[in-house]
Amino acid sequence: MDEHFLSSHDDPRLEHYAVRPATPGDAAGIARVYVATWKRAYRGIIPDAHLDRLAYRHQYQTRRSMLEAPSDGRRTFVATEPVGWIIGFVDIGASHGDLEFAGELVSLVVMEQYRDLAIDAWLLETAIRAQLAAGRRSMRVWALADDPSRRVYEAYGAEQIATRPVQIGGATLTEVAYGWHDLGAVVGK
Repeated sequence: MDEHFLSSHDDPRLEHYAVRPATPGDAAGIARVYVATWKRAYRGIIPDAHLDRLAYRHQYQTRRSMLEAPSDGRRTFVATEPVGWIIGFVDIGASHGDLEFAGELVSLVVMEQYRDLAIDAWLLETAIRAQLAAGRRSMRVWALADDPSRRVYEAYGAEQIATRPVQIGGATLTEVAYGWHDLGAVVGK
C-alpha cells in the first residue's frame, strides 16, 4: 500500500521521531507501551485489580496475531523516538455495524512522558490520512469519559455523539463516542 499519507511533523523537536506502519516485529514494543500506559494512565479510573492483571505476554501474543493477519482493513501505526523505541501507536479499521461512520479509530496510546510533544496528535493525523487513503471519509472512536487524553479528539474537531456504559474489571464506567463526519476537512483534503 502506498504510504504517501504518512506526514512528517513541522515541530523541530520531532526531527528524529517517526511515525510508520507497524510490522509483526513491533508487537513487543506495542505490548510494552500498551501495558505500561494503561497501568499508569488508568489508575484511579479502572479498578486496580484489573490493571494489575494486565499481562505483557497476552498483549504481545494478541498484537503479533493482529499484525501478522490484519482483518477488516485494520492498520496499526507506531511512533518511535530517535533510537527507534516505540513510544505510541494507533489502530484503525473499518467501522463495525455503524452505517453513519465508515471508519473506526480502535485505539490511540502514547506513553505519558511523550504527550508534551503532541505525539498523540501526530498519530491521530496519520490515522485520519490512512482512513482517507482507504476510502473512508468518516470515523468514530470510543473513549472512557474520565480519560483526559480524549481531549485530542476534541482538539481535532470530533463531535461527541453518544455515551454508553461499559464493564471493565467489575466496574461500570462510561464511554464517550466521538465522530468526524468529514475527515478530509480535518486534514485539508
